[in-house]
Amino acid sequence: MIGVDVGGTKVAAGLVDSGGGILFQTRNPMVANEGPESGLAAVASAIEAVAAKVSGAPGASMHGIGISGTGILGIGICAPGPLDPTTGVVLNPPNVPCWRDFPLAGEVAKLYGVRVKVDNDANAAGLAEALWGAGRGYNNIFYFTIGTGIGTAILLNGRIFHGRTGAAGEGGHMSIDYKGPICGCGKRGCIEAFASGPAIARRARARIEAGCKSSLLDLAGGKLELITGKMIGQAYAAGDPLATEILRETVELLSCWLGNIIDLLEPDVMIMGGGAASMLKPFIGEMKDRLAKCCVNSRSGEIPLAPARYGEDAGVVGGAALCFAAAGNGDGPEMTKNSFSR
Repeated sequence: MIGVDVGGTKVAAGLVDSGGGILFQTRNPMVANEGPESGLAAVASAIEAVAAKVSGAPGASMHGIGISGTGILGIGICAPGPLDPTTGVVLNPPNVPCWRDFPLAGEVAKLYGVRVKVDNDANAAGLAEALWGAGRGYNNIFYFTIGTGIGTAILLNGRIFHGRTGAAGEGGHMSIDYKGPICGCGKRGCIEAFASGPAIARRARARIEAGCKSSLLDLAGGKLELITGKMIGQAYAAGDPLATEILRETVELLSCWLGNIIDLLEPDVMIMGGGAASMLKPFIGEMKDRLAKCCVNSRSGEIPLAPARYGEDAGVVGGAALCFAAAGNGDGPEMTKNSFSR
């Protein structure tokens, strides 16, 4: 299967085998601010670069070619939301303004004549972890990715839980403080407003501005506004006290939130992914220890909290996972290009 990860500035695509391994991948710029056809052309260019690698032939024009004969059975796309995973329509993503009510799955299926599945990046990455990663062997999974925002996926009996209209699973916008800071979504106190990569950096900048000493300022070249979440991880590794304090505070916030998740869902496993999650890996044990005091579930200690297998490739592998899961659920290669089943 081909997995495609569409962002506001890039399109990554890769050939993924049935064991979740990436055999080849490529990356192209995303044309997000022009018309819908320009955005589609950027996606098609990435797909064709992968298909050409498989066939050993130069990439063809995007207009009117199939990829039958290459051995590629499907294309899965992680697209920015909001979107409808049932129809494959991208609704109104703020980071990709070229697409408004755009039938992405249908358009790509028309180009290539294979099964096409579309979902958001967190759902797809969670599915990849369920099939091949830290969630393998578990039925009910809660996946969360910490990066520019906090995305989540709920998998019940191995399937993504989409809710009534496909909009379920927005766990990053659960409030843990109704008087807290305003999140980008407009609500107050979302966990994303406290513990995403930019939110972590924002808290560190506020402490330094208030007089705390830290090597973070040196890492940022003396410019407070340039401090990033990644720098906090670097400063922590070097023993910086403020970075350590900020990350421990982040662990406390995430533990409060995950305690609510356990009380609501009681998953078999919780999996932490995303760029900012890498700097929190040393705190996984501490986070788990805190959970007992953050939920009423007396058996919360039995629920593993595991780092994700897939890092920056989660979108590509997740896209392919959408197709592999569809095939395993009976939506086989004979599925028509206008059929989209959950």
